[in-house]
Amino acid sequence: MKKPLVIKPAVFARLSALPKPVRDECWNALLQLIETFGRPHIHSGVGIRKLGRFLFECRGNRDLRFLFLNLEDCLEVRFLGNHDEIRQGIRTGHHVRVAFCAVSAFAYPASLSH
Repeated sequence: MKKPLVIKPAVFARLSALPKPVRDECWNALLQLIETFGRPHIHSGVGIRKLGRFLFECRGNRDLRFLFLNLEDCLEVRFLGNHDEIRQGIRTGHHVRVAFCAVSAFAYPASLSH
């Protein structure tokens, strides 16, 4: 089952700033992500790694990685950065908090939150 891809504005901005060949590689990686996500035997070839319950990483090119959430109704691309930027964000808890907040928002109906 293919899920739609939702790309956050900060990721679009970062993609736009990349040189065209790098930008093209990253767009191709996102297209492969849509086609292969949910088919674990193909994940390794595309460079998809599970980092947490809903948090995943996908190789954009040799140097860049996408960080995305597997939400109920979509794949939400939250961050584009190099290996060190992603590690730093996870180590400081930034990406983990972002993932938890996004998942909490979709997992609990407004009627349950106070």
